[in-house]
Amino acid sequence: MPSTLGSLRRLVLTPSFKEVSFAQRGFPVEPTDATRRLEAIPQAVLVGFEWGIDTKTQTELVQRLELVEPEMRGFAYEGATMAVTVLDAMAGGRGHRARDLLSGPAVPHTFLTYIGIGFAMARLPRPLWKKILPDLTGTPYYPTMSWLAVDGYGFDRAYFQTERWVDRQERLAAYPWQGRADYFQRACDQGIGRALWFIHGGQVPGVAAAVGRFAADRQADLWSGVGLAATFAGGSDAAGLAALRRESGEHWTHVAQGSVFAAKARVFSGFEPEHTAVAVAALTDLTVARAAELADDVAVGGTTVEGELDYEAWRRKIRAAVAVPAASVR
Repeated sequence: MPSTLGSLRRLVLTPSFKEVSFAQRGFPVEPTDATRRLEAIPQAVLVGFEWGIDTKTQTELVQRLELVEPEMRGFAYEGATMAVTVLDAMAGGRGHRARDLLSGPAVPHTFLTYIGIGFAMARLPRPLWKKILPDLTGTPYYPTMSWLAVDGYGFDRAYFQTERWVDRQERLAAYPWQGRADYFQRACDQGIGRALWFIHGGQVPGVAAAVGRFAADRQADLWSGVGLAATFAGGSDAAGLAALRRESGEHWTHVAQGSVFAAKARVFSGFEPEHTAVAVAALTDLTVARAAELADDVAVGGTTVEGELDYEAWRRKIRAAVAVPAASVR
């Protein structure tokens, strides 16, 4: 049973199912089976958050999360991570719920749980961010992929404050995440790009037009986020995805890079929905297995650029690889 304190926290922090719906958010989305499936994703996150706030033990939380269907399970873990991160922050940074979850049962969903930390960031004052990332030494992709937390923060702001961050294209204030304030806004834009896929219900004309309204120097990162969302979340068929690749124009390798990240995340989670295979083929000319292998192939070694983040180097090498079919970029 949920605790009284847990229930109060949930009431204060959690939006309702209605509040995360496309209609309530005012998104220009026509209800279809595909858009309803997309809309179920923030609902799954919300369920995970409620469980994370209410349950007293990690064992009970994981038991609940594992009941969620495989395609949506990672999103529920994402919401649960948001919850335990908030709880740790409310404990003055002395809590260890996030560390225990992310270094244990949630490891298969590593890519999404980092995004969940970003959702928590959107609900906490910036002074608390210093201790928001738990020490996950020994877990895969730490700390490189922690930039997905910033991506998650950008997604949240675009989804819930669309007029400001999407319609007016304001830039989120920089923050020295991992000591690199200079990259913070770029990572936020990658999350905003993911949000655009949801805001427009996976409809390519609307997504492309939205990206085109942003400043030219932001569009590559936005397209990367679009490619990730289209591949991981679904929402379009092969024809639509082919159109997405065409519409991205000179930025198509950024779309492909996002798609490769999504393929890696799905393979790492142990569940690969059919829509992911369709998207990877359309956006990268690869299979899901090969895309995931590519992500690992270029993650280590190779050329470096002075001052370049490991995370951005990884993204750059993926773009270079997909631009030259069958090339091995080391």
